[in-house]
Amino acid sequence: MSNDGGEVVPGREEAGYDAATAPSGGFRKGSFGVTGSGDTSGFGGLVRVEPGGAVALHSTDRPYGGWFDEVTDALIEAVGEATYAAAVSRVLVDRGEITYFVAREHLLTLVQALRDDEALRFELCSSVSGVDYLDSGGPAVDPGRPRLHVVYHLTSMTYRRRIRLEVAVTAEDAHVPSVTGIYPTADWHERETWDMFGIVFDGHPALTRILMPDDWDGHPQRKDYPLGGIPVEYHDATIPPPDTRRAYR
Repeated sequence: MSNDGGEVVPGREEAGYDAATAPSGGFRKGSFGVTGSGDTSGFGGLVRVEPGGAVALHSTDRPYGGWFDEVTDALIEAVGEATYAAAVSRVLVDRGEITYFVAREHLLTLVQALRDDEALRFELCSSVSGVDYLDSGGPAVDPGRPRLHVVYHLTSMTYRRRIRLEVAVTAEDAHVPSVTGIYPTADWHERETWDMFGIVFDGHPALTRILMPDDWDGHPQRKDYPLGGIPVEYHDATIPPPDTRRAYR
């Protein structure tokens, strides 16, 4: 009997051994990646998504539950079924939140409807941020996948609801239309995302750096950006910059 109440066969099939913890299809079983010994934590039945697994996972089937279906139906009615089908590639419901994965060509059409339609009324864009999924694990994907994601959090103060939009682009063509004309609050958020991730927001009124100096080379929160650093000396010892003293994955 395992610690989580299920029967197990002694040996390599016991939770905690290689066969149980090895990544499979973007998922990892067991706790803490333990190998070579039995699982004594009580979490042998734990199943986790590998880091970056959300990049390639399937879409949640309808009904989504709660008010998620109401919002989705209202959005479809507002923009039309054909536009919605072309704009939204997948929908993910996870941990009580809903995310619409949107093609950049249709982003402005969707956010305009989300803000203005009486049945939606997402008046506030509270956050625009970036994510780089380079070498982040998860299901195998094509080398040319869109590794850079822009994430938008929209809030309806009228209906007290919150949704997330996510737009994915490649590093070679990192362009997304600016939403500042619809949500002025996105101005500095888009500037920070450009500064840190190098995602260009076309149509932004003044897309300049906000954290780094204007002449800075590169975008520090991309996964392939060197860590850099300055050697530190004390007590006759020298500590080199981080990216020269150990290997990071």
